[in-house]
Amino acid sequence: MPIRKNHVALSLFLLTLLILLSSPLEATAADTFADWLTDFRRQAQAEGISRPVIEQALGDLEAPLERVIELDRRQPELTQTLSEYLDQRVTPALIAEGREQLQRYPTWLSRIERQYGVDRAYIVALWGIETRYGTYTGGFPAIHALATLAHDRRRGDYFRRELLNALRIIEQGHMTAAEMSGSWAGAMGQCQFMPSSFLRYAVDADGGGRIDLWATIPDIFASIANYLQQNGWQSNATWGQQVQRPADFVTEAFGLNHSKPLERWQALGVSAMNGRSLPDSDRQASLLLPEGQGGPAYLAYANFRVLLRWNRSNLFAIAVGKLADELGSNSDK
Repeated sequence: MPIRKNHVALSLFLLTLLILLSSPLEATAADTFADWLTDFRRQAQAEGISRPVIEQALGDLEAPLERVIELDRRQPELTQTLSEYLDQRVTPALIAEGREQLQRYPTWLSRIERQYGVDRAYIVALWGIETRYGTYTGGFPAIHALATLAHDRRRGDYFRRELLNALRIIEQGHMTAAEMSGSWAGAMGQCQFMPSSFLRYAVDADGGGRIDLWATIPDIFASIANYLQQNGWQSNATWGQQVQRPADFVTEAFGLNHSKPLERWQALGVSAMNGRSLPDSDRQASLLLPEGQGGPAYLAYANFRVLLRWNRSNLFAIAVGKLADELGSNSDK
């Protein structure tokens, strides 16, 4: 009997301990938005954000933005096929407008291209894919959108850090909270930088004393180029290319986890879309089949992986690469 009593007592102790350990996590998940904001304010102040900036940014927030949660759950990169994605983004109108933009800013594009070693076509292509050359930067208040996603359970820790970074941008005097508009995910300006990317890569190219990714073209172009350069962009090289395969071509070695020299892909029967042989090169490339074995095939080079640092979507990186090709980059490099 004493053994049974000890067993029951131990079970009750373990159950109580489990409840005590799990309660803070459950309480955090169930916090109201107001409770969450109170906790976040304390953290922001502890990390050096001034009271005036905290009040400026968070003072009017009362509830999450439900539209932001809705859009987070149905991102096009997760719901569209490659063909659908490209049809909406690499359009004749976007190509024509991109060519006009290349003609409009030759001096700044030349200067930035030389400084960062990034082909101007990729700078303009990223600008075009992200915001249609600055005509659509998103109408969401960035602080409110970030707070909504930080409070949400799905990726709360990530967006909490981004919200803190947004407050640091305000603290540094680059932008007020009211001026900080962007996408539903808190990406800001004409190049759609998340706050962490702004702090790490954004450039005051025109020497204006603050970084303006909303309206200052030199800052926008230089920030895009700096992002690519700092993440390993290879000058005078392309992103990849669409390729043909023999009718009986089957391989399990596709995807970014598998790489082969171009000469090896050539030996397996892979060729350029115009039927030409691939370059006789030891350059490493991965075969991508975004729509499966029966769909289009692409060889992805090192610069493709850099584009994925910008947006972790093969569809996005292919779209940027194809638009850059249309705008004048040399696809044979």
